[in-house]
Amino acid sequence: MLTRDDVAGLDRLFSHIRPETARILDKALSGGEVTVEEGIHLFGLRGVELWALVATADELRRRTVGDVITYVQTRNITFTNVCYTGCRFCAFGKPRHDPDAYTFSLEEIVERAREARSWGCTEVCLQGGLNPQLPATIYFEIVEAIKSAVPEIHIHAFSPFEIQYGSARLGISHEEFLRRLKDLGLGSIPGTAAEILDTDVRQRLTRNKLSAEAWVEIITTAHRVGLPSTSTIMYGHIDTPVHWARHLDLIRRIQRRTGGFTEFIPLGFIHERTLLYREDGARPGPTGMEDLKMHAVARLMLNADIPNVQVSWVKLGYKMAQMCLSAGANDFGGTLHDEYISRAAGETAGTHTSPETFQRLIRDLGRIPAERTTLYEVMHVYA
Repeated sequence: MLTRDDVAGLDRLFSHIRPETARILDKALSGGEVTVEEGIHLFGLRGVELWALVATADELRRRTVGDVITYVQTRNITFTNVCYTGCRFCAFGKPRHDPDAYTFSLEEIVERAREARSWGCTEVCLQGGLNPQLPATIYFEIVEAIKSAVPEIHIHAFSPFEIQYGSARLGISHEEFLRRLKDLGLGSIPGTAAEILDTDVRQRLTRNKLSAEAWVEIITTAHRVGLPSTSTIMYGHIDTPVHWARHLDLIRRIQRRTGGFTEFIPLGFIHERTLLYREDGARPGPTGMEDLKMHAVARLMLNADIPNVQVSWVKLGYKMAQMCLSAGANDFGGTLHDEYISRAAGETAGTHTSPETFQRLIRDLGRIPAERTTLYEVMHVYA
């Protein structure tokens, strides 16, 4: 119980918060829209103001989605690491003659999906490099083969980069490509390859092989044809808080147009083995304080439009993931089983998390674990 002296001490502590910061936090708690300029201000907070931001985001999370923290049982199937693009931030893609290059056969992909279902997974997540050696119809073949073998599993697959590449190879529109995938059984797409939706930054990251405009067009087309997606940001490299706030605002505006985003996932840059860090002068990923700010500001800017904010335990590690789940996030992500893209860049958090581990870490926060589907239908609450 707080004493009179405790209350007086708290008053003195919070008297250090600037009026502009207090105004923005009060506005967010009252349901007001946090603007780009206000988001930039929040990304600059330090000290007691940062902890006021974290507390505000956590309270807003509690009011919006309650105390349940969800997760999904999923298996990653990265079916090829052969890629011709040479993105500077990626250490996963390999030239086809590289001794570490690989490509799974359809039979191997299907077997991994069967195994995933036998382990209790409700989803398989498929992404791969842009491999010119594979047939132009490979994306259709993968979805059709998995659905024939494991019809009950949700297929969450193919980033906007892959969709751009696949449709171009077949000479068809993004819409036709996506409709054919949906008809074959694709359930949703990952909103990866967003990185930072800014032309200048993307030019250095990917030589703009997938422009910000193309990413938005593909995502909105997917939503229009009935394929929901995640939304993401990759931060902590050659970007700034200005880029972060603008990116969040763009994601928010897309959601208001389409309603197709299931969640927002901040993805911290993993730097160790990337050319972007080793040769191009990128920062060595975000700091812990930047991780907290990203999840908290995302909650404040997106709360009314995208209520689910997910932590990437692969990028953050378990302890920092717990911190971000106390800073506005409400979803622990997936069990993954075979996560290799981040690992290739140098992360060390592992490639699999069991449901029991998720449940232990969630209960440690005083929150309630629950298993969900890809589309955020709660399957089981572990009260």
